[in-house]
Amino acid sequence: MVEKSLKILVVDDDEDAADSLAELFEMEGHDVTVSYSGEDAIKAYTEQDFDISFMDIMMPGKNGVESFFEIRRIKPGAKVFMMTGYSVEQLVQQAIDHGAMGVLGKPVEPQKVLTMLEDVKPAGIVLIAEDDPDFGPQLAEIISHSGYECKLVNNGQEAIDIVSSSQTNVDVMILDLQLPVIDGIEVYSRLQKNNAGVPTIIITGHGAEHAESLESMRDMSVTGILNKPFDPSILLAQLEQIAA
Repeated sequence: MVEKSLKILVVDDDEDAADSLAELFEMEGHDVTVSYSGEDAIKAYTEQDFDISFMDIMMPGKNGVESFFEIRRIKPGAKVFMMTGYSVEQLVQQAIDHGAMGVLGKPVEPQKVLTMLEDVKPAGIVLIAEDDPDFGPQLAEIISHSGYECKLVNNGQEAIDIVSSSQTNVDVMILDLQLPVIDGIEVYSRLQKNNAGVPTIIITGHGAEHAESLESMRDMSVTGILNKPFDPSILLAQLEQIAA
């Protein structure tokens, strides 16, 4: 048992994972509240204070990053560990398993994109989700000049909204993994989970790209980032440091 009991919030839409983590903390003598969505986590923070929270990044509705922003507005001093179970390598393999059109490394050769599009000959919209202010518009112009209807968005939420809309006919999505707020990994995974996936060309940098995007979250005062599955002993050691 620890010397100091902490008030902990566990946030994960995977109820089994959330309950198991809560049980681990409770066995160590901590007071634990569990939320199964970002919305419930935000509500919990409006009602009480927590010494630390553990929040999954990939959740339906408000994801972990969006929820973190809301929580920090409510409680600027909130300590939050973000939890993620996905890596670039896993996403790429998952994409291939689900029939992704291909994976292109940066710098991307536009001609390779056009060659892939020729195989599909999309009659509907080619959606580009790319936040690079130079490359995104350039690629959109090239695709448009090649005779395809093209739409460019620069964040993951817009991509999800457009693909999921019944009023928009997206035939192909060109998806950069490193997007702000909701990154490409979550965009692709969420659309697949909701059976809203479309043929996708994935653009990725080197293998550490997603790790870098997570690392950038530390600049937003995230207390830490944990990759699933994590060693319980490491998790408890983190708590001991906080409780000390």
